[in-house]
Amino acid sequence: MRFLADESCDFAVVRALRLAGHDVFAIAEAAPSSADDAVLALAVRQGRILLTEDKDFGQWVYANRRATRGVILVRYQAAARRSMPPAVVGLVARCAERLVGAFTVVQPGRVRIGRHPGAGTGSSRRT
Repeated sequence: MRFLADESCDFAVVRALRLAGHDVFAIAEAAPSSADDAVLALAVRQGRILLTEDKDFGQWVYANRRATRGVILVRYQAAARRSMPPAVVGLVARCAERLVGAFTVVQPGRVRIGRHPGAGTGSSRRT
């Protein structure tokens, strides 16, 4: 799969996804300090699912109704961060097709995959 990792995304997640064979464009490597709207537009242009730890992207998607290829919002506290990279890689392996066009929130022991307003159904599923 193709991902765009926002600058807020822990680089351990980027490395783990790359090791698993995924194409990950990292803003931290190519365009540090890019504005959120530019990051979102780039992800759409390149057909990539956005990986972020920045809750502001929820605002962009829901309140501003910005189109996306999909967003994965990773929410891990410091004590659980070691399990974050394998959790994201496992999520992608299990749910790849469901992530396209979805707004997904990943937390320790919990994943919520929901459609955002511009993506269609409005349904939400937990895995």
